[in-house]
Amino acid sequence: MPLQRSWVESANSADTDFPLNNLPYGSFRAEGGEAHCGVAIGDMILDVTALEADGLIQMDDMDEVFFFGVWNEFMALGPAAWAAFRETLTEMLAEAAPDAEALTAYMVPQAGTGMLMPFAVAEYTDFYASKHHATNVGTMFRGPENALPPNWLSVPIGYNGRASSVVVSGTPVRRPWGQVKAPDEALPRFAPSARFDFELELGAVVGLDSEGPVTVAEADAMIFGYVLLNDWSARDIQAWEYQPLGPFQAKATATSISPWIVPKAALEPFRVATPERDRPLLDYLQEPGPMLYDIDLEVGLLPEGGGETVITRTNYREMYYSSAQQLAHHTTSGCPMSVGDLLGSGTISGPARDSRGALLELAWGGKEPITLEGGATRSFLEDGDTVTLRGAAMGDGYRIGFGACTGQLLPALDDPYGGRG
Repeated sequence: MPLQRSWVESANSADTDFPLNNLPYGSFRAEGGEAHCGVAIGDMILDVTALEADGLIQMDDMDEVFFFGVWNEFMALGPAAWAAFRETLTEMLAEAAPDAEALTAYMVPQAGTGMLMPFAVAEYTDFYASKHHATNVGTMFRGPENALPPNWLSVPIGYNGRASSVVVSGTPVRRPWGQVKAPDEALPRFAPSARFDFELELGAVVGLDSEGPVTVAEADAMIFGYVLLNDWSARDIQAWEYQPLGPFQAKATATSISPWIVPKAALEPFRVATPERDRPLLDYLQEPGPMLYDIDLEVGLLPEGGGETVITRTNYREMYYSSAQQLAHHTTSGCPMSVGDLLGSGTISGPARDSRGALLELAWGGKEPITLEGGATRSFLEDGDTVTLRGAAMGDGYRIGFGACTGQLLPALDDPYGGRG
């Protein structure tokens, strides 16, 4: 599909994340401090809440779908409404749109505008679905012969995380305290995490409720869109706590997401097949067609007072299980899914060292530190470091981007209990 041209001139640049082909959904702080729903177009935001308030758009004979400044109520209207709204937006913003001059009053510059959580997260589930990542981590801890757990090639492995600690890009993250124990220590200590890490992921936003099991095709239809996702991870806390039930406090500090939800419709031209299977999947996990996307991804690390180094580049097509397969598996027990559920893909790693999606892999558990521009090295994140995730599907003369997913690591609290302990 070629670039669709817009009367918003900045949307026609090959460098923008937000051409007319994209039209991602976000929430921003409008005048007066109120949260408004907006759509990114070039370097501007179309104020959808204001358009609705003035009667210029209306959804399904409902009033105030966008009044609360988050996209949950719109998501609940379903795929037919999503498609109709996207078609309306495309007509309004296309190069030859007759009402372009009137719409300029509803445009807000992205620069200097505070972005908010684009949706209210109902529940959060994180998966472990990159074969390269799982193999690397397993090799570090169990050796190459037993790198993958016996179930890994048959089932999308995941755990239920904390929806309450999902934050929007730009929100600082505080280094956590927790129980840690070195191999040469007999007992654990309560201390700040010394092995704090990022995880490069893609998050799927569920836009429909479910009752009972759904197929992979039905699950795919339930996905509203995608965000970049950084599942911050305290590796030393996890190493002590994860037996036998898996991650808990190690992953509860924060999960950062990009401020824009890229609609699934914008990614349709970039679908690719999942890799060849090492073991046949059970019938309920079989894909009806290509379920992954060709999305280039990178991570930049900016030390305080220094310059940014891009420390990894990879692609979402490297995943072994798609978000649709993960969502379908999630429902097999009868577990209801809800509008606003968030599914993390799991760390996205490629086959080469510079395509690994976490410092745990890049520095091989701390044994092979990476070198940043200027000569500094990193095994894990240091206080003041800023991590930025970027991603885009590359079209013919345009890109479908997510905007940046950024977070700075703040020092641990001196006394997490304020003297109450």
